Amino acid sequence: MTARTAAAAFAAAELPVAADGSGQPAAADLAITIAPTDAARDAALVQGWLAHPNSAFWGMGDLDVAQVASYLGEVVAHPDQDSWVGSVDGAPAFLVETYNPARVLLVGLHDAEPGDLGMHILIAPPAASAADSSGSGVRHGFTDAVFAEVVRWCFAERGAERVVVEPDVRNDRILAKNAAAGFRPVGEIDVPEGERVKRALLSVATREDFAASRLGAAVGAAALATPIAEEVAR
Repeated sequence: MTARTAAAAFAAAELPVAADGSGQPAAADLAITIAPTDAARDAALVQGWLAHPNSAFWGMGDLDVAQVASYLGEVVAHPDQDSWVGSVDGAPAFLVETYNPARVLLVGLHDAEPGDLGMHILIAPPAASAADSSGSGVRHGFTDAVFAEVVRWCFAERGAERVVVEPDVRNDRILAKNAAAGFRPVGEIDVPEGERVKRALLSVATREDFAASRLGAAVGAAALATPIAEEVAR
C-alpha cells in the first residue's frame, strides 16, 4: 500500500438480537452498503476508528485527522488501490481497502494470478458502530455479518477470482475471521510497512472456498455471481 500500509484488522462489535432469537449472525437483517471513500469527508471518522486500541494492528493510531486525510487521499488516487467506507443501516461502520497484489504491497511475496484482489478491513469499535436502540439487548455477530458481506462484495461486485489477505500473524481475531470465511493460509511472509516489517500470514480464498465456509454459507452461492459471470452462463 502507501508508506503507512494498513494491516487487516477488526474491532469486536455488537448486533441487536434477531427477531427469530436464533443467536446466529443475521446479515439479512442489516442494510449494508459500500461506497468510495471521500478523503476530506471521511478523515475525521476514520481517524477516530484508527485511534481506538482495538485497531492497534493497523499501526496508525498516532495519526491526526490531516494525516489520515493525506493517507486516504493517496490510496484513492493510486491506480492500483481503492478505499471504501461501509455503512450499516445508514451509519458508517467500517473501512475497506482493495488493491492489486501483483502491483502493490505483495510484489515478490505472492504468486499473483489474474483476478486476485487484495483486501484490508477495519470495523469501527463498538461505541462507534451500529447500536441497538430498541431495548431488546445486543449480541455478538455484527462483525460476522459485515465481514461476510465484504468478502461477497469482493467477488460479486469487484469481480475478484481470489481474495488475498495478509494479516499480522499475532492478530488472532482476524485470523479466526478469515478461517470462518474460507481463507486458506499460503504461508508466513515479511511485508515491508514504512519503517517496520510486518510478519504476516498470507492467505487466499476462491469463490468456492468462501461459498463452502461458515460465513459464505449464510450469504448463499447465488449472491456470488458477477454480472460478467452471469452473461457467460447465458
